[in-house]
Parts: sequence; C-alpha cells; structure tokens
Amino acid sequence: MKLTQAAARRVAVAAQGFAEPAPAGPVTRAHLRRLVSRIQVLQLDSVSVSVRAHYAPVFSRLGPYDRIVLERAAWTHSARSPRLLVEYWAHEAALMAVDDWPLLRWRMREYADGRWGKEIVRKNRRLADDVVAAVGELGPATAGQIEAHLEAEPRGRKGPWWDRSDTKWVAEALFASGVLTTATRVGFARHYDLSERVLPPEVFAREVDDDFAVRELVLRSATALGVGTEADIRDYFRLGAGRAKPVIADLVAQGELEPVEVDGWTAPAYLRVGQTIPRLDRGTALLCPFDPLVFFRPRVERLFDFHYRIEIYVPEPKRRFGYYVWPFLLDGELVGRVDLKAERTRDALHVVGAFVEPGRDPGRVATALALELRSMATWLGLSDVTVGERGELAGALRTAL
Repeated sequence: MKLTQAAARRVAVAAQGFAEPAPAGPVTRAHLRRLVSRIQVLQLDSVSVSVRAHYAPVFSRLGPYDRIVLERAAWTHSARSPRLLVEYWAHEAALMAVDDWPLLRWRMREYADGRWGKEIVRKNRRLADDVVAAVGELGPATAGQIEAHLEAEPRGRKGPWWDRSDTKWVAEALFASGVLTTATRVGFARHYDLSERVLPPEVFAREVDDDFAVRELVLRSATALGVGTEADIRDYFRLGAGRAKPVIADLVAQGELEPVEVDGWTAPAYLRVGQTIPRLDRGTALLCPFDPLVFFRPRVERLFDFHYRIEIYVPEPKRRFGYYVWPFLLDGELVGRVDLKAERTRDALHVVGAFVEPGRDPGRVATALALELRSMATWLGLSDVTVGERGELAGALRTAL
C-alpha cells in the first residue's frame, strides 16, 4: 500500500485525536480516560514558563478544562474516584494509565539500580533499604523529607553517614525500579510512596509476560501514531530495536499492522490495521514542545516539513525562535510557531515571538492563532494576550488580536 505524505499526515493527526470536536460541556474524567487510552502518555517536564507540559495535550485536544480533573486523576485516590493515572518512565517521565503500569515491569527490572547514577545506588544499598523503611513510616514524602527523617533517627553518632545528594538519587532509583512511585505532587515536587500503597492491589499484583508486554506497547504506539516507521514506533515508549523489531514483524504477519510506503520517506512504515485515512485536513491547536504529536522531531520533519528543536538549553543570543516554542497546527498542518510566556504579574499570556512557515498566508495564520491564544489565556486565568516584537508574524498577530 502507498500513502502520500498528506495522507500520512492526516492519519497521524486523526490518530492523535485532533480531528474530533471538543466536548460540548465540561471535560470530565471519562473524557480524560478516553484521551489517555488514545495517546497513551502525558509527558512530564519541570519547565513552567507558560504551563507545565502534562496539562497542555489535554487542552490542545479537548479545549479549556479544569486542571483539577487531571490532578485528581493522577495524584489522588478514593473509593469513589480511584486513581486513573500513574507516573513512570513510559516515553520519558510521563503519566500513563494506571492499568498499564505492569506492562513496564521488564523496564523496572532493567532499572533495578536506577536509570542514572547506578554507581551511587550500588554503593548505598543500606541507604536504599533505609529509604524504603522511611517511606513506609512517613507515607508520601519528598526526598528532602526522607533525608530529614533519616538524619533525625538515632544512629549513635552525629550527622548522616551518606552524602546529602545521595538520598534523591536512591529515591529516584527506587522509583525507576518500581519499588516507589509518585503518590502526589505539591507544586512540582514528587512525593514518593510505596508502589503497593499507591496502585490498586490487582494492578500491583499483576505479572505480565515480557513478550506480551512489549507486543502491547508496540500496538499502543502504532495506534497512537496511526502510521509510523519502526523508529517512530520504538520512540513512543522508548523501546530498543532488539525488543521491538521482531514484534513488529510478528504483528505484520498476524494482520495487526500493514506495511506501507509513504512518499518521501526512506524507511518503510506501518499502518495500524483498521485506521481510517481521512480525506480532509482537520485539527487546529497549539502544541507544547512535549506533545505526543511532535515529541519525536525526525517524524515531525517527515510528516509536516517542519524543522523543530527545543531551544531551552541554547544560549539566548543563539536561539532562532525562542525559549519555549509551541508549534501551531492549523487544519492539520504545522503553519507557524510562538514563543509563549505566562506573565502573571501583568495578567497576560505574552507572545515573545511569533513566526509563520514559508509559503503560508500570514493573515490567515494570525487570525486563527489569535483565537487559540485567547482560548489558552482564558484557560490559564489570564485576561490578556500581548505580543512582542520578535518574528515576522508578530505584526499580523497583534492586529488580529
């Protein structure tokens, strides 16, 4: 089967939920559950210059919503409203469906000594045991609270017997290995608790065969992408080639994935069987840098002819577009980008820079972008949208606003 680049783009945008209208009423827990079952992950990131990354994909697809709906789904639990989401290294650090946590047990075993700083963990086995014991006593606690608790324990000598920074490394390693997870967040600080106390008992107890787990993750990736190369599919859950490649071949043989050629793509692609190919370009939204539609930059370039890199770590004079730039999706195509900053003291969503892609109509892009920015400002509780001087779209956008 062959697909044009435009057809592949429409498949990808629709698979991510952009082709459907936003809910007519308030966004509910049921809406959120359906969205997560579709896009799988809400990536976490500490940057809060406009809004934290995990909130943005929900807004981009469902429109303005009460962020408390997401917070309760991720970080609270009750008999009436059981936890819907849980944190783990799914793509990067991300929120995922709590029922899918067992699908990553194989990764937890690979991260038995953590994802990074493994030598620190290996030198501090006793500290790891003490951190687990401390969390067992304290309940949900930050690394600082755990450390303070351990320092306060009588040890027959003054001062801690470990380096202060080690506690955070060890707590993160225990998170990566599945012993601890995030019970809640206050601000953005992670409060660790024992996974067995946070997860539903049936989820914590569930053991999943590694081959089955990887098969499920590949299928989820392919479904969320609609169409993608092996590299695209592997990136979604950061799967190694050794695990994913044979699974993709088996899924093709079983009729779950269909090999396709996409015009202009050098690598073969795979279409999720049953995925419709839309005839019309649909989907208008602002996309945060960590939105699942754009977080794998090579795919963005192949699908949209849109070169995109995050410039947070680039020195300001060398930045091309800005610090925290949101691509703008208009009728299923990436037509521009804006560097956004929520300026609470000025009660405004500030557009530091606004840029239009070559060949696009600045007036059309600015008019549509102005509507999305107004919606986003209202969602963030800001009363105005202001525009700086950077970018060739700034003037047209200021006029449209």
